[in-house]
Amino acid sequence: MTPNVHHPLTSQTAAAFAIVEMRRASPSPGVPMAYKRINDYGVIGDMHSAALVGSDASIDWLCFPRFDSPSVFAAILDDGAGGRFQVSPPGDFTSRQRYLPDSNVLVTEFETPSGGATLTDFMPVGEQITQRESSLIRLLRCERGAVEMDLHFQPRLDYARGRTEVSVQSRVAVARHGRSCLSLSSAVDLEAAEGAARARFTVRQGESAAFVVAWGQDSPPPVDGYDVHGRLGQTEAFWRFVSQDWRYTGRWEQVVKRSMLALHLLLYVPSGTVCAAVTTSLPERIGGVRNWDYRFSWLRDAAFTMDVFHRLGHTTYTKPFVDWLANLAICESNGDLHSLYSIEGRNGHELEEYTLDHLEGYRASRPVRVGNAAFHQFQLDVFGEIMLALDSYQRVGGAIDERLWNVARCLVEAAVRRWREPDLGIWEFRTGPRHFTYSKLMAWVAVDRGLRLARALRRPVDFDGWRKAREEIRQDILTHGWNAKRGSFIQHYGGVGLDASLLFIPMVGFLAADDPRMNATIDAVWKELGVDGLVYRYLPELADDGLPGREGTFTMCSLWLAGSLVAAGRLQEARDLFERVLSLGNHVGLYSEMLDPETGDYLGNYPQAFTHIALIHTARNLDRALKSVELGKVITA
Repeated sequence: MTPNVHHPLTSQTAAAFAIVEMRRASPSPGVPMAYKRINDYGVIGDMHSAALVGSDASIDWLCFPRFDSPSVFAAILDDGAGGRFQVSPPGDFTSRQRYLPDSNVLVTEFETPSGGATLTDFMPVGEQITQRESSLIRLLRCERGAVEMDLHFQPRLDYARGRTEVSVQSRVAVARHGRSCLSLSSAVDLEAAEGAARARFTVRQGESAAFVVAWGQDSPPPVDGYDVHGRLGQTEAFWRFVSQDWRYTGRWEQVVKRSMLALHLLLYVPSGTVCAAVTTSLPERIGGVRNWDYRFSWLRDAAFTMDVFHRLGHTTYTKPFVDWLANLAICESNGDLHSLYSIEGRNGHELEEYTLDHLEGYRASRPVRVGNAAFHQFQLDVFGEIMLALDSYQRVGGAIDERLWNVARCLVEAAVRRWREPDLGIWEFRTGPRHFTYSKLMAWVAVDRGLRLARALRRPVDFDGWRKAREEIRQDILTHGWNAKRGSFIQHYGGVGLDASLLFIPMVGFLAADDPRMNATIDAVWKELGVDGLVYRYLPELADDGLPGREGTFTMCSLWLAGSLVAAGRLQEARDLFERVLSLGNHVGLYSEMLDPETGDYLGNYPQAFTHIALIHTARNLDRALKSVELGKVITA
């Protein structure tokens, strides 16, 4: 055993975050488990990669060395063949899981008839956060009595393609596949077991044991060679610093803080880009084919993340993304942007989409995809979303230098030039391009915010031409995006279907939320896309999006509805809906892309940046609106 170092879980820790109790039976070594709900996972990371840790302490998803690298554990995509790393009691046990306060350090508590133990999981963050360490540390401590534990280390490198060889020598296991390797340094003796390493051992009150997983080390040092407790303290200190580096003291403060910490788990710090989610191919409907790889940086998601960071005064981590934007060849490419880029900010072969047919997919939901073909698509809305982020950046004091101003100018000019073109929209339809109302709205936003930025910076632009284009886009939306017969705005010109993205119309200042047309659209979305207080983004049977089957309700869209109700002054309705969404957060305050409205089970990739962005905005705007009512005055945005 390693030297005993007590890292207690205080009553303050327990009170700070919600706890869920799960009863699990640990399998015999080598025996696959049943799929867990997506809700049942906590997430740890180091802003280079991230791991999903189940409530039973099984690491069922991890890619090394980056978010978009091939997986080393992928049991969430194939329970039998994907690979996992589990440390838990054998037989029945009760577990509770939470984050340490103000951190992304995850703790799982085990209770058994003979005693209790805690397992602390984290990915170390050093002083130089842009330097990649690619390691994961698990610290086990017996808090009372004696607890028997099973260790099952079953890596399957390269998405479990081909055979992973695992060699074991005393307290070190090394997994190899081609030129890649992953090691485990253990505080207890290991034994080989059919492509895995395992151990059964007992910890008694006050005893602790450490386990270090490291990428690229085929001769790792013994576990005593790692300063695991020092690394824990350093990592906790980093996350505490991050959690205090933004301004928000309103209602739902802990909810907002957890969402900000979740967004930090999705940052890729070497480039400043943002992952849409840390997973691939978690299905939008169990058994369906709507399974996508989200381990890339969508300009839309990244821009909205930067925007919310700016609004909370958290600009330290937006500068790298802004610098990357400044170097993006937008002017040279005549405004021909891709909708998504690799997390390193490139657009190349790593985005090409293909399927892993040897994996069965989460609960038999195939295909499992790597890459995302949407990078080929023209999506008009990205011009507006980037301009929203640049506008908020300037408003909080960010410097718009010559390079960045040229990017902003070229974005506006591209929107002016291309707004009449059809595109594939925010939801990335895999049919032909259309004139989506939301896309036109964001083209209007690009020009509107461009005008505001040019005035603020006193830049010489074609003000008359830009104003004329802004008005042309406005009239086009009001003429073709509004369907008088059905009495609401519509998803795309000439259609009849609704789209939750229409709820953005008042949020960007295009129309007042109390405009009769907007109120009618809000009511129509709630009536036709809503189910039990949750909202579908659209109805696939009316939209013809190129894919079979339906999907879950889109959590972000439920929050958009709450936000539009806030803007319309319908505060009680907004609060009821917002708190309904909050009630569906999992035990550690994280959200996936979608929900099954019948069961509350999470669907889609997880955790999703867009959802946490919408949650922060809604909490902030609702809190401000409620305060204005309480104080009897309007509080300026």
